Amino acid sequence: MITIPYLTALTTYFSYGLLFAFGQLRDFFRKIIDWWAQSTLQGYAPICLGLEDFYIRRLYLRIQDCFNRPIASPPDSWFDLVERVSNDNNKTLKRITKVKRCLNLGSYNYLGFASADEYCTPRVIESLKKFSPSTCSSRIDGGTTILHAELEECVANFIGKEAAVVFGMGYVTNSAILPVLTGKGSLIISDSLNHNSIVNGARGSGATVRVFQHNTPSHLEKVLRDQIADGQPRTHRPWKKILVVVEGIYSMEGELCNLPEIVSICKKYKAYVYLDEAHSIGAIGKTGRGVCELLGVDTADVDIMMGTFTKSFGSCGGYIAGSKELIEYLKYTCPAHLYATSISPPAAQQIISSIKVVLGEDGSCRGAQKLAKIRENSNFFRSELQKMGFEVLGDNDSPVMPVMLYNPAKIPAFSRECLKRNVAVVTVAFPATPLLLARARICISAAHSREDLLRALEVLSEVGDLVGIKYFPAEPKKQQQLEADRARQRSSLVKEEAETTTYTSSYNGDGGEVRGGGFSADRRSRFRILSSSNGSPRIDSFGDGEEGFRRGDRKLQVGIRHHSQKLDKELQREGILGQGSLL
Repeated sequence: MITIPYLTALTTYFSYGLLFAFGQLRDFFRKIIDWWAQSTLQGYAPICLGLEDFYIRRLYLRIQDCFNRPIASPPDSWFDLVERVSNDNNKTLKRITKVKRCLNLGSYNYLGFASADEYCTPRVIESLKKFSPSTCSSRIDGGTTILHAELEECVANFIGKEAAVVFGMGYVTNSAILPVLTGKGSLIISDSLNHNSIVNGARGSGATVRVFQHNTPSHLEKVLRDQIADGQPRTHRPWKKILVVVEGIYSMEGELCNLPEIVSICKKYKAYVYLDEAHSIGAIGKTGRGVCELLGVDTADVDIMMGTFTKSFGSCGGYIAGSKELIEYLKYTCPAHLYATSISPPAAQQIISSIKVVLGEDGSCRGAQKLAKIRENSNFFRSELQKMGFEVLGDNDSPVMPVMLYNPAKIPAFSRECLKRNVAVVTVAFPATPLLLARARICISAAHSREDLLRALEVLSEVGDLVGIKYFPAEPKKQQQLEADRARQRSSLVKEEAETTTYTSSYNGDGGEVRGGGFSADRRSRFRILSSSNGSPRIDSFGDGEEGFRRGDRKLQVGIRHHSQKLDKELQREGILGQGSLL
C-alpha cells in the first residue's frame, strides 16, 4: 500500500482543488458569454455530462500533449517521435513533419523483438507473402490457418498446459473470457488493482464480484471464508463456482503476484485460480515462462492462464491456456473466438518465431541472453533510481517501474522536461490511477544498452531535481559518489565500445532478408562483464539497509530475492552470466 507523505498529500489536494475551482469559473463565464447560442438538438439531453466531461475539458486538455504521442519508427530502445504543435492552448494538436530521436522508456518491448530480428523477420515476411495480412474471417469460418494451429500448440508447450486458444487482442481475451467462465450464481474474487479488462469482463459476466486488498493473501482468505459462509445473495445457496483473478505483474505497480500463498489458499477453499500474465510471460523466469517459473509454482496448480503477445514477443493478441476440456469449451462458446476475425497470420508467425528464439530453437543462445539482459537491466535501473531518492514501486526482476509524481502539476512538467532532453517517458494519471497517485511508468527492455540506461538515469536525476519528485533524497556526499560512479561507468563503456565489435541488424528491403552481425567473442565477453558486479555497482533490490523496505510485504520481498539469487547461480553454471551476482 502506498503511503503518501502528509505535505505531498496536502499540496496535491490543494492543486486539484485549485484546478477544479478555476475550471468551474471558466464554465460559469462560458455559459454567460454563450447564453444566446441555440442548441441544434432541442429537447435532447447532453451526450457528454458529468465529472468525467469536466475532467477532460478542464484538466486533461491542459496536458494532452503528454499522451498519445505518435512515433515514426519501430519502438526499439531509441525511436523517432513525431512532434506536435498547438495554436489553441492544447485544445487540438497538429502533427508536423519534424521528428525527434528519443530514448524509449515507455514501450512494452521487454525482449527487444519490436525491431527487425535476424530470425523472426524473414519468416514473418514469408508468411505475409503466403497467407496475406489478414484471414478476413473468424476462426470457425475460414480464419484458421496452419499457423494458428501451430501457434496454439507452441503456446501450450511453452506455458506447460495441455492446450491453448489464441485471440486477436489481449484486452478482449480477458473481457470476453470471464463472462464465458462465470455467470449468475458464480463468484469472482478480484485483486483490487487488477487491469481494466478484468474489471469489465467481471462486470459483464453477471457473476457476483468481490475484491480483496491488493496482493494480500490474508484478506483474500477472509473474503473467501465470508462469502462461502454467506452463499449467494438472498437465497444463501452455495456458489456454483468461485474464481480468484490475479495478475503476474501488476502493470501500474510493477509488483509480482504473491502467487504461492494465493494458490495455497485457493486449494484450501476449492476456488479456481485465473492468472493474467500479460506483463510477466516472456519477461521473467529463467526461461521466460513467467511468474510461475520465477516463484516456483507448478502450472498445474493454476487452472486458467492468460497472457498477451504484445509485451515480450513483439506482436499482438492474447491466449488462454488450460486443460483440453476447458479450451474446447471456450472454442465453442466464446464470442471472441466465434465472431471476431482471427489473429493476423504474420503476427502469429512473429509469436512462433520469437518463442523459438527464447527457447533456443533458432540454434543460438540469443534467447537466454535476452532474458538475462532484461533482468540485469531492470534490477540495475530500479536500484539506481531508488538510490537517487525516487519513490519507485515494484519488485525485483520486474521490468515495469512506476515512479511516483503525485501532484498534477508535476505530470506535464516531468514528461515535457524529459522530452526536451530526448528521453520519452509515459506518465499515467486519473482514471488509469487513483486521483492522488499520478506516476511515470518506466519500462525497461533487453534492447537497452548500459550506456542507454546511464544516459536515462542522468536525465531522470536532473529532471527529478528540477520537478521535485525525489521524495527520499540521499545524503549529499553519497549522491556525489553515486554520480561519480555512473560517470566512470559511462566513460569505461565508451572506451570498451571502441574496442569491441558491436552487434548490428539491418533489413534489406529488396531481398527481404535480415543480416545480423552476430555476437563476436569480444561481444560475448563484454556481455559477461556487464552481467557481473565487477566494474559496476552491486545491485541491491531495495536500496541500503532497512530503509529499502519502506514498501510492500517484507516476507514477499525476501522470498523474491531468494528466487533471484537462486536463478543467478543457475545462469552462472550455464555460462550465461559471469561470476558476479545481479543481487
